[in-house]
Amino acid sequence: QVQLVESGGGLVQAGGSLRLSCAASGRTISTYSMGWFRQAPGKEREFVAAIGWSGSATDYADPVKGRFTISRDNGGNTVYLQMNDLKPEDTAVYYCAASALSFRNIRVSGGLIAWGKGTLVTVSS
Repeated sequence: QVQLVESGGGLVQAGGSLRLSCAASGRTISTYSMGWFRQAPGKEREFVAAIGWSGSATDYADPVKGRFTISRDNGGNTVYLQMNDLKPEDTAVYYCAASALSFRNIRVSGGLIAWGKGTLVTVSS
């Protein structure tokens, strides 16, 4: 079973950047699609981005398109989320997830088999 641990969250001013990491252990992530979700205070968890097994295919939620980039290093068993031009509305706990299905299923939480515990991102105005 794969275990996921997120890191890289913190406090940043609006317009700034952060890079989140999701380190996997227990088994290789090379056979999983991977995704990022976030949950803002008082709101439901929402899809942010997903990436296919090879890293060539990606999917993004509309609010982050053009600002966030998901990538993966299968050799290092790690997934990344580069977040640029951050806005106060990006403030949330960010979670990493692994899916046994195609990356396109992740936005509807399809096939998810593991979650991390999250890392907090706070964007000040």
